Amino acid sequence: MSAQAQMRALLDQLMGTARDGDETRQRVKFTDDRVCKSHLLDCCPHDILAGTRMDLGECTKIHDLALRADYEIASKERDLFFELDAMDHLESFIAECDRRTELAKKRLAETQEEISAEVSAKAEKVHELNEEIGKLLAKAEQLGAEGNVDESQKILMEVEKVRAKKKEAEVEYRNSMPASSFQQQKLRVCEVCSAYLGLHDNDRRLADHFGGKLHLGFIQIREKLDQLRKTVAEKQEKRNQDRLRRREEREREERLSRRSRSRDRRRRRSRSTSRERRKLSRSRSRDRHRRHRSRSRSHSRGHRRASRDRSAKYKFSRERASREESWESGRSERGPPDWRLESSNGKMASRRSEEKEAGEI
Repeated sequence: MSAQAQMRALLDQLMGTARDGDETRQRVKFTDDRVCKSHLLDCCPHDILAGTRMDLGECTKIHDLALRADYEIASKERDLFFELDAMDHLESFIAECDRRTELAKKRLAETQEEISAEVSAKAEKVHELNEEIGKLLAKAEQLGAEGNVDESQKILMEVEKVRAKKKEAEVEYRNSMPASSFQQQKLRVCEVCSAYLGLHDNDRRLADHFGGKLHLGFIQIREKLDQLRKTVAEKQEKRNQDRLRRREEREREERLSRRSRSRDRRRRRSRSTSRERRKLSRSRSRDRHRRHRSRSRSHSRGHRRASRDRSAKYKFSRERASREESWESGRSERGPPDWRLESSNGKMASRRSEEKEAGEI
């Protein structure tokens, strides 16, 4: 890769796909299913184990440092839950590695001579001390490369102590079995990277293995898997709590809405009841008013009829009095009349007056 390409890749890694202001330069987004989510989280085994004897080659999905930068920027604003996809990927890879480790152990058990449990325990102790020496030497070399010489010297002193323990364990192991069997190479499968380790490997070989890229890569993958499991568990717990809180809030809102609806129904029912009562009271008052008006109207008609009767009687009495006065005055002028004529005239006058009164009524 040229220097210009390296600078371009570095800028993409730092600033993302839109570093030049052109958002259409990269058509594939980091949310695309074709993008490797493990690469976005910097834990893809294809990248970590590249250049080792277990090189997996190129990943079938897209790897782009610019897309990783886009993801890191977007993950600060919202949670994308890509950890679940990466955890599934690493779990399948580690499960396959553990399966190969178990197959290698079975193969060794079939090919090597069978030894007693006591001898096997002593050999296992030598292997454990070899592993401890290798890890300490690898750590001392790393600290020396970082410039921390004092800490590196302290670790080398611990290495010498472990070497003394190893010599004692080897003596015990040598004395527990025949010399011919002791000279045979006793292999052991590494639990981390499934590589073969020898019982008589020197310190340089052990340091190269435990400080090598393959072993450290598997350690990184396993540690990243544990971290992803913890992160996913925390996020799932948080999501469950949020879901539970939202459900409680929704149930509380539903209870409040039901209470408000029942309150509204009671109010509407009370309003309708009061409205019916008001209608009934108004109808009753209208009925009372009609009855009162009918009574008052009938009373006024009867009063008018009585007043008309009284006025007619008064008028009739006045007319009768005036007729009698006129008759008396005429009689006094004409002299005493015959009594028979008078009686007949009186009867006729009284009959006419009665007929007149009946006609007026």
